Amino acid sequence: MIKSRTTIVFLIVLALFLAAAVFDYQPVWQTAVQKLNLPSAVFRPWRLGLDLVGGSYLIYEIDLNEVQSGERESVANGLRDVIERRVNLFGVSEPQVFTSRTGDNYRLVVELAGIKDVNQAIKQIGETPLLDFRTVAFEAASSTAKTDSGTPALEPKFIPTALTGRYVARAQVEADNITRKPQVNIEFNKDGAVLFESLTEQNVGRPLAIFLDNVLIEMPIVREKISGGKAQISGSFTFETAQELVQRFNAGALPAPITLASQQIIGASLGETALQKALWAGVLGTVAVFLFMVFYYRLFGFFAALALIVYIALTAAVFKAFSITMTLSGIAGFILSIGMAVDANILIFERIKEEVKKGVAKAAAVEEGFRRAWPSIRDSNITTIITSMILYYFTGSFVKGFALALLVGVLVSMFSAINVTRTFLRVFTRNK
Repeated sequence: MIKSRTTIVFLIVLALFLAAAVFDYQPVWQTAVQKLNLPSAVFRPWRLGLDLVGGSYLIYEIDLNEVQSGERESVANGLRDVIERRVNLFGVSEPQVFTSRTGDNYRLVVELAGIKDVNQAIKQIGETPLLDFRTVAFEAASSTAKTDSGTPALEPKFIPTALTGRYVARAQVEADNITRKPQVNIEFNKDGAVLFESLTEQNVGRPLAIFLDNVLIEMPIVREKISGGKAQISGSFTFETAQELVQRFNAGALPAPITLASQQIIGASLGETALQKALWAGVLGTVAVFLFMVFYYRLFGFFAALALIVYIALTAAVFKAFSITMTLSGIAGFILSIGMAVDANILIFERIKEEVKKGVAKAAAVEEGFRRAWPSIRDSNITTIITSMILYYFTGSFVKGFALALLVGVLVSMFSAINVTRTFLRVFTRNK
């Protein structure tokens, strides 16, 4: 019963390996997708970063003249987050978005991997709306214009407030219950809800102007203090224009105006050379590990080498299936994880050798070796996982690529070392 169960697990591992190998090798997978008439969504090409496939390098000037000096850093960081969400929406591979400062001047740098013709991307970034709310004060018109009653005409004066598009959490289109005309409902984040509540409380009975790209789109009268951070924008919308506006708000309204200062196309020739060198280094390193394991552990080392091949195929399939963008730093993390994947096997084999020296039968020694080695394997991998997570959440984009690749590699290696290697040994190991 146990032997038959082990054989089934072995066949499942073999099937997973073959499927992963076909999925990893793009020409074969592309042919399979076409012949099987699979949906285009399962095509899953490899995603490569700017340093490997080239792309565009954009620099934007940030206009912070209307922002108080103490809030400029916060606004610039909010703008960076908005643009990063924005470019992610139209499928740019691992966009690098960061701010730079020279004196009082702030710049936004956007790197778009794989985008050679960036006109559409520039258009979408530049057209992200600048939304802000302004209070209204009426002053006598400078001219001698008068109303029908003979009183001097008043003209509105719009006073900017702290409530801008950076506080927008989400937006959606809804139809008015009475007129059935489309309107845009906006929900603010926690900080925006507080600002909006205070703003409406101070302006009950007075208009509150809503500007989009410095164009007045609505000036509703505040009837009462509004809590909960929700607002409505109505006007001469069609459902198409309202939906377009909602898409832009959900992508993120700009907290400050930006102007494209420079644009540069980056070639991938250096990246291709570095990629070839990295791949060759990975192949040579893997072969060296194979030879060492076979030389030192003989048959056990041969099974470890087979398990390592399965590990490489499965890990690469995970990267491709989840569209994880591969950069040079990510490839370095992947190659490092290949070497670390053998550590678990070494601990297991040493434990097995100790059991065999005690006179334990090989089949029993294999089970005991895995059982005794597991606590050490678990603890060492947990420390690496913790380190990878810290690097991912508290460092820059390029280090994040390395940390993510290492994290995925360690998680898959725990599966391959424990399950794949043990399955091989259970199937092929004999007591004699």
